[in-house]
Amino acid sequence: MSVEAAVLLPVALTLVALLVQPVCVLYTRAVMASTAGELARLAATSRGDEHDLRAFALRRLAAVPEVSVFHVGGADGWDVEVEGPGEEGVVTVALAGRVRPLPVLGVLASALGEVEGNDVVLRVETSASVRADWIGGSYGDWVGIWS
Repeated sequence: MSVEAAVLLPVALTLVALLVQPVCVLYTRAVMASTAGELARLAATSRGDEHDLRAFALRRLAAVPEVSVFHVGGADGWDVEVEGPGEEGVVTVALAGRVRPLPVLGVLASALGEVEGNDVVLRVETSASVRADWIGGSYGDWVGIWS
């Protein structure tokens, strides 16, 4: 019985690791995608500066545990880029974070994104059009109507 347990235990732990790592990465990407969508809407509708938008994103990204299989680097480990809205009303948000995969899965996890040392970089990009196509004129034209 002890020989079977000595073989079965490492196999069972390896299988658990194979199941847990993708779930951790998918959770991190889901939180990042949700944050990017919310940040795009906020950037389109608020007059906050870049610091306010980054603070908003970091509050949302705090839902990702500070465990290396989820995220590495704390609040400084997140790259937040917001562009827009321009004349066309398009906002583009790019978020990047780093994950340190379990040693067994380092090769498989590297297929999920670009590799920096021992870390895998996860990137999420989204863009949103915050201005309907049927609206003509610029912001100044619309404000001029009401003045």
